[in-house]
Amino acid sequence: MSRGFRPQTITTRHKLMNNDISRRSAELVETGLRNFWYPVVPSYMLGATPIGITRLSEEIVLWRDRDGKVHAIEDRCPHRGARLSLGWNLNDRVACWYHGVEVDGHGVVADVPAVNSCALKGKACLKSFPAVEANGAIFLWFGDGDGTPAVPLDLPEEMISDEYSGFLCMQNWKCNHRYAIDNVMDLMHGRYLHASSHSMAEGDKRAEMEIRLTETGLMFEKKNQRGVNFDWVEFGMTSAIWLRLAVPYQKKHGGGEFIIVGFVTPVDEHHCQVYFWRIKKASGLDRDIWRFLYRNRLEGLHWDVLEQDRLVLETMTADARSKENLYQHDVGLVRVRRIMERIASEQAGRSAAPPKTQPAVTLQ
Repeated sequence: MSRGFRPQTITTRHKLMNNDISRRSAELVETGLRNFWYPVVPSYMLGATPIGITRLSEEIVLWRDRDGKVHAIEDRCPHRGARLSLGWNLNDRVACWYHGVEVDGHGVVADVPAVNSCALKGKACLKSFPAVEANGAIFLWFGDGDGTPAVPLDLPEEMISDEYSGFLCMQNWKCNHRYAIDNVMDLMHGRYLHASSHSMAEGDKRAEMEIRLTETGLMFEKKNQRGVNFDWVEFGMTSAIWLRLAVPYQKKHGGGEFIIVGFVTPVDEHHCQVYFWRIKKASGLDRDIWRFLYRNRLEGLHWDVLEQDRLVLETMTADARSKENLYQHDVGLVRVRRIMERIASEQAGRSAAPPKTQPAVTLQ
């Protein structure tokens, strides 16, 4: 009887582990893949006062020390769970408003001033998030919880080269982050939804699409049309997940092409943030003229386009994806969905693996 019971137990454990992996994979797809950098707030939003945010369904407190360096840890006091974001900025640490417990940027309790001696002092109690400030935004590293170290933030060339100049636009959307990514991977909506815009009023209303792989992801593009409308988009995965595209200005708005580099940051299952850097390759007087025109004329036109996207996505039902009937124009977003689902499954599998200190069971 014992010989017949053991294989059954192993099989049951195997099924339970598979179920756990499936649940965790679905959760990661919904709330955000780990081991990537995500923009979490524009730089101007973080001053001397700590702020609390929710990103990738995690509650986080951000603050700057006297040198301007950003610190990010879980937004809860290890004593009783009060929000640290309601407390005081003490330079390299934040103090809880409730009882004064002080926690540093590594999540270690630096002091418990209410008592002379406390076992909490010096104890690492909270998760910390590596932070980098770049291009007018604060990026945080969201690890997988298994101690995977943060890698350097690797951004597209347009965001780091002096040959380009750009502006950041951030907006909060009431939809899951996957809908926002799908929207950018959908080339054909530009000619319809944005038909009266400053950049997508021209071009064919029919197109055939193709995919080609790149070193960091894939390029999805229309055949036989470039520089006329929203004609191509690149999906990239470096140490961050980003999207890059180009759209033209109408001649009455100066003509020429400008680049958009976008990031979508999950807030929770039902909300996200979109970060779009509008960028143009220009130098000298041309750069100054474009920056002046953008602030005084073009920025409002860009916001109109973004509002059209937001309105459509926020009014879609939460289960819209499960009732889709896709066609050839959608092959790009389908490919991206599969990539993200595969990575989520891999990350879920690693998190469900047995501890390395225990012998692994070989299943026949």
